[in-house]
Amino acid sequence: MNFARAASLWGLIAWAGVMWPPPEVHAQGWEGSRPVFESDIERQQRELEAQRAERRKSYDVVYPKYMDGGERPHIEPEEPPIVYLEKNEKPGTIIVDTGGRMLYYVLPGQRAYAYPISVGREGFNWTGTERISRIASWPSWTPPPEMRRRQPGLPITVSGGINNPLGAKALYLGNTLYRIHGTNNPRSIGRASSSGCFRMMNEHVVHLASLARIGTVVRVVSSYPWVSTTMPLSRLFSSLGLDTNSSQ
Repeated sequence: MNFARAASLWGLIAWAGVMWPPPEVHAQGWEGSRPVFESDIERQQRELEAQRAERRKSYDVVYPKYMDGGERPHIEPEEPPIVYLEKNEKPGTIIVDTGGRMLYYVLPGQRAYAYPISVGREGFNWTGTERISRIASWPSWTPPPEMRRRQPGLPITVSGGINNPLGAKALYLGNTLYRIHGTNNPRSIGRASSSGCFRMMNEHVVHLASLARIGTVVRVVSSYPWVSTTMPLSRLFSSLGLDTNSSQ
């Protein structure tokens, strides 16, 4: 397979989906002697996205109908940070926070692994509950008909490999077209850039796939604020055998 053509394919897919995340609430600065307010930054982002949309219209690359995804290197799993949950969740549950662009795998003791992810761009985001129906290593990728209508030059299918946009692992969600999968474009992590799937670093999706099972519940929510990077004081005191409610 022509490697340059495969790299071009990934560039097209990433370019077609990229949407920069919204600026931080306090993202303000100065341009010379003129203050730049958050509304200015939002306007600039909208203009940039409009320019990208116009450029995407000029793409007329046509790829082979059946493409080789390339090599399938061994990917070592990487354990993400552990966070603390303020709500009781069933261990083994996966919670996808689309607003925070994080995926949590619930552990015993109100803890969870916290993985950064990429989520669906505007018009492709969704919420709901599904179960993992299949787990595949180096999965092949078949663009759905609606994607092929948006990008007519896409191949019919791409075999699994390092040039395949699904990455090293894919966890399929029920009977939907959505997946939790790896990516060979780490720059897309943390953005709203997909067509509804949830992308993870290859090292992270391999780690998650070692924990999840067929039938694992995946709950997709727009916001999950009950997370802390430090152990709550009440639980810390409890772990030390101290009763914070007792009177002296």
